[in-house]
Amino acid sequence: MAKKVVLAYSGGLDTSVAIKWLMNKGYEVICYMGDVGQGGDVISAKKRALKIGASKCVVGDLKKEFVTDYVYPTLKAGALYQGKYNLATALSRPLIARAMVKTAKAENADCVAHGCTGKGNDQVRFEVTFHVKAPGMKVFAPVREWELKTREQEIDYAKKHKIPIEQTKKKLYSVDHNIWGISVEGGDLEDPSLGPKDDTYISVSTAEKAPDKAEYVTVQFNKGVPVAINGKKFTPVELIQKLNKLGGKHGVGRMDMVEDRLVGIKSREVYEAPASEILYMAHEALEELVLDRETRRYKKGVSDRYSEIVYYGLWFTPLKKALDAFVASTQYEVFGEAKLKLYKGKVTICGRKSGNSRYKKDLATYGKGDVFDQSLAKGFIDLWAMPYRT
Repeated sequence: MAKKVVLAYSGGLDTSVAIKWLMNKGYEVICYMGDVGQGGDVISAKKRALKIGASKCVVGDLKKEFVTDYVYPTLKAGALYQGKYNLATALSRPLIARAMVKTAKAENADCVAHGCTGKGNDQVRFEVTFHVKAPGMKVFAPVREWELKTREQEIDYAKKHKIPIEQTKKKLYSVDHNIWGISVEGGDLEDPSLGPKDDTYISVSTAEKAPDKAEYVTVQFNKGVPVAINGKKFTPVELIQKLNKLGGKHGVGRMDMVEDRLVGIKSREVYEAPASEILYMAHEALEELVLDRETRRYKKGVSDRYSEIVYYGLWFTPLKKALDAFVASTQYEVFGEAKLKLYKGKVTICGRKSGNSRYKKDLATYGKGDVFDQSLAKGFIDLWAMPYRT
């Protein structure tokens, strides 16, 4: 009787080839696809897995859990890796890995597997979660183990074994897509001196093709969580989908960066995340209004550390849990709304307001109604400068 393995399956080149490779090792392959909002690819990918030879392809609808339990906590933390990347791919991995462990136990599988490379970050994110959630369970990493050293060789292997794939040797991009963002790497993007070609654009319009008329959008928040757009409430998944469509139309949310991978190398990535750029800017605008100076300053360090924890695959760890508690304590007063202008690839804050605002016009104004006692300034400055007097 063949042993069973649950494979994290995306429908892409690596995991499609991995099905056949694991079968040739004598394993019954059960594919697991986590639906984190990658769209219609789920249906075609499931059919592809069964055609290749998987005995089953389990599709878990993880969209709501992904947004509420992974995306929104990271948004509230203000976490952006290297100050840029919204961690879309990194956030999905611990969720999918945990769901895979549940599937493996339900199917009485002997091991789990993923299609990550030995130089990427996702291998760490998957395997750390496996070790935390299923200590002792065997883990396969075919791409680290097989004889196929290049993507071109994988394509040749796929053709030899009649594995249906979408990649060609002319277009070797590796694309990961979920509701919170899209990542594109590989192919001619591996030369950081070259600009991305038009075929790397997926959901975001170029600035040149974006509408010539600006569009304004107002986002409402409750305890740091976005709940409505232009006064209309949406479910978490609907809200992000709407902002993705709106932002993408105006060329918002595309980023090209050279990234420091966990394993110690640099990689060039292109990301698309329209809703994310809008929500991060709106959330920060409200925090500027309602948080005191020292909390905002300290939270900046927490945001940076939080982004590293997510990027490094340490979601299910004590430190992550502790930082969540701190972030939650900062978000109780973060409610209100922010107005943003979307135009030709840029998001601009046009206004913000909150019932918890610490901004007091009678203290800030230089006009009529000013109540600030300027006579106090001299004493304040004297005390402030005292340690530095010679």
